[in-house]
Amino acid sequence: MTLLFILLTFQALLGAFDNLWHHELQAGLPQRAGARRELALHAAREAIYAVIFIGLAWAEWRGLWAAALTTLLVAELFITLADFLEEDRTRRLPPLERALHTVLCIGYGLLLGLLAPLLLQWGQQPTALVATTHGAMSWWLTAYGVGVAAWCLRNVLAVRRLGRVGAAAAAAAGTPAGPPALPHGAAPAVLVTGATGFLGRALVADLLRDGRRVIAWSRDAGRARALLGPAVWVVDSLDAIPPETRIDAIANLAGARVLGLPWTAARRRVLLDSRVGATAGVVALMRRLQQAPRVLASASAVGYYGAAPADAPFEPCDESTPPRPGQFQSDLCIAIEHEARRAEALGVRVVRLRFGVVLGHGGGAYPMQALAARLGLGALLGSGRQAAPWIHLDDAVGLLRHVLAHQRLAGALNAVAPDVPAQARFARVMAASFGRQVRLRMPAAPLRWAAGEMSTLLLDGQNALPAAACGSGYRFRHPTLDGAMAALAGGGRMNGWRRQPAAGG
Repeated sequence: MTLLFILLTFQALLGAFDNLWHHELQAGLPQRAGARRELALHAAREAIYAVIFIGLAWAEWRGLWAAALTTLLVAELFITLADFLEEDRTRRLPPLERALHTVLCIGYGLLLGLLAPLLLQWGQQPTALVATTHGAMSWWLTAYGVGVAAWCLRNVLAVRRLGRVGAAAAAAAGTPAGPPALPHGAAPAVLVTGATGFLGRALVADLLRDGRRVIAWSRDAGRARALLGPAVWVVDSLDAIPPETRIDAIANLAGARVLGLPWTAARRRVLLDSRVGATAGVVALMRRLQQAPRVLASASAVGYYGAAPADAPFEPCDESTPPRPGQFQSDLCIAIEHEARRAEALGVRVVRLRFGVVLGHGGGAYPMQALAARLGLGALLGSGRQAAPWIHLDDAVGLLRHVLAHQRLAGALNAVAPDVPAQARFARVMAASFGRQVRLRMPAAPLRWAAGEMSTLLLDGQNALPAAACGSGYRFRHPTLDGAMAALAGGGRMNGWRRQPAAGG
């Protein structure tokens, strides 16, 4: 039994990593309307594992109970095969996830090999659940079983919630049953790049609620269709858009995640290619269209201003503040904005939105930060005096809609809330929203050693001010950090943001 329990522990830990890293953080399955079937399959498999973990920890399954346990093990095989088919249909798995699934399948095969003689022995005995114990291992397996059962319940609730959301969206959109309107249809469209990202999903949902036609460009068209629904025309290449397509506006949000892996030479190339290359493709599309779009809203970041100087960590930055060439975050934003401005030669109004950290449910930085805060693990980073520019997801979408609507708005625009706190205050307000305090501090030196230049995103913020947004009449729904954190901690989500009336057309 010892080898069997070791293998069960191995399966439990690998499965937990797969759920947290791939399903939750990378794919965001609980927020994807098209992932309901996959989540249901995961919930069924997790329910089986919960029974196996707890059942084997405390009982011998004899007679017909052994047959019942065998049925569950066989059912898990069919559920896994169905899950593989569903994953191939709806999303493109990264290499690590495919490799992990292979290891889990091998581990399950070994598990069946170890269980088979035991089940055969139990099956020859009178039917009964005979209580037993295996010391500390029984309690470990029980803990695994409770954790898997909790995750199963979480997925069941997500399936139910996504079903309600999907039904409401279908009703609001007139329940489109077939493919979206043809690309050369009468209604002009909004093209969204990066539509499967955190901000892109929210923008697409808001545009659809307003009855707008949406074209989404994604390199993983299958995942995008499953995620965004049938009302969106998804293309995996901008060349698939015919020249006669009427595109009124473009929201260019494409790009790999900046905060995460250290900025090695290879990672810098990925970041540049994913943003500058995507923007160049958008401009090339504009040149090819028979009628150029009216406006390009292109995402940049407050990293344009570079790391704040050590002697002035709260030096204010408005849209006229120059960049700091030679710092990668500044160079990256300069390159993105330079490529976007090429569209101005085509008579397109270009707005370069310099985003702070976007806070909201379902993705981005907030969920993991909120989890740490709930557990009392919120921390001051470095001195804590560095600026921490942020914007609520409602206002990130709101500013994008504001930009698309206001014909006189062009140039750079800081997409940040007016209340820019120091990082220490940011951490304390987030912790307080869950009734917690900040008791930890992460010194700057280990962060700089581990993350290299990427650590500047955490340790050297920008006190960016939304001068252009406020000057154009935009009214923030969440102007203060305390209010935004309270809304997020209370479960406040985007409830159909509606743009403000366009001033002056």
